[in-house]
Amino acid sequence: MNGPSLTKRERLRSRVTAVIGLILVWNLLWGSFTWLNTISGAVIAVLLLVVFPLPPVKFGGRLRPLHVVTFFARFFFDLVVASFQVAFLAFRPGEPKSAIVAVRLRVRSDLNMTLVAEAVSLVPGSLIAEADQRTGTLYIHMLGVKDAAHLEHLRAEVLRLEARLVRAIGSDAELRKVNDSREEPAA
Repeated sequence: MNGPSLTKRERLRSRVTAVIGLILVWNLLWGSFTWLNTISGAVIAVLLLVVFPLPPVKFGGRLRPLHVVTFFARFFFDLVVASFQVAFLAFRPGEPKSAIVAVRLRVRSDLNMTLVAEAVSLVPGSLIAEADQRTGTLYIHMLGVKDAAHLEHLRAEVLRLEARLVRAIGSDAELRKVNDSREEPAA
């Protein structure tokens, strides 16, 4: 399958953004921003992009700053709450119940699926078991599932996370799709 075709300017912007991002990660890994870390990070970033070229990714969305802040605020809230829930499960006697839930995303772009999967996996107690790109379905292993109603609640939470993400960075068409379909389509 051919990826989106990019102009030379878009390709250059994509590569420069990748180099800057890799330099930032390199400095964060070393724990300090120094000239040596920045220069060595630039050399390694360029080398990585030459040896392992990234496929072109065309971002068709719109950055909505207020919704980006809302997304991250809710994400950090979920992170803290889930951390306490997992800690409680760890100290509680007996084995915690878990389940794998299938969540069919409403927006089926690779970027949306990747970002939703990352956000879900970063929250303690949940892990992506499989992602089906063809159907846009994430199979998520969830810890601490009480019953079928709780499982449906968790599925709805993932769809709300997707909606917050689309509001933050999605295109107008993706936003309409999320707003028009409040319920998950039948799997």
